[in-house]
Amino acid sequence: MRYAQGGGLTDAGRTARERLRLQAVERFEGGQKNAEIAVALRVSLRSVERWRRAWREQGEAGVLSKGSPGRSKLSEAQVVRLERELERGPLAHGWVDQRWTLARIKTLIGRLFHVSYTVEGTWQMLRRHGWSWQQPARRAIERDDDAVEVWKKEIWPRVRAPRRSVAPTWYSRTRPGSR
Repeated sequence: MRYAQGGGLTDAGRTARERLRLQAVERFEGGQKNAEIAVALRVSLRSVERWRRAWREQGEAGVLSKGSPGRSKLSEAQVVRLERELERGPLAHGWVDQRWTLARIKTLIGRLFHVSYTVEGTWQMLRRHGWSWQQPARRAIERDDDAVEVWKKEIWPRVRAPRRSVAPTWYSRTRPGSR
């Protein structure tokens, strides 16, 4: 089933759906027909048929919720280790600067745990565990504000293309053969 805005059911929504399926199981055991169950529970006949098949094949476990489809591929112990490794910094893991990017974290997870995440999946997993993106609060130490001002005042005006105040010559010409 597809949901608007790429979302899915929340934990509460999954629990409510599971409750509905368990009510259907009670009715299966009571001998009710699929059409009666669909009307009583206000769901599609197709859903009831699917639930009955799962119930027949796997029992009550067949209709229980499987949990969030976005659950983490990493165990809690692995997440704790990942956090320790992130705190050590990118330099400790072979990168040339002190910036953690999602691509680097994704690579680190692959190296440490042999688990593959997408960049988006990496971001979602980090957010679930309380991490957030950071933006530098200060400018680089190496920045020379005087040199920046000189560049803005002297060099940039020479490099920048001047604006044209009149139409270009090709635009003002008449077409051959037209009058």
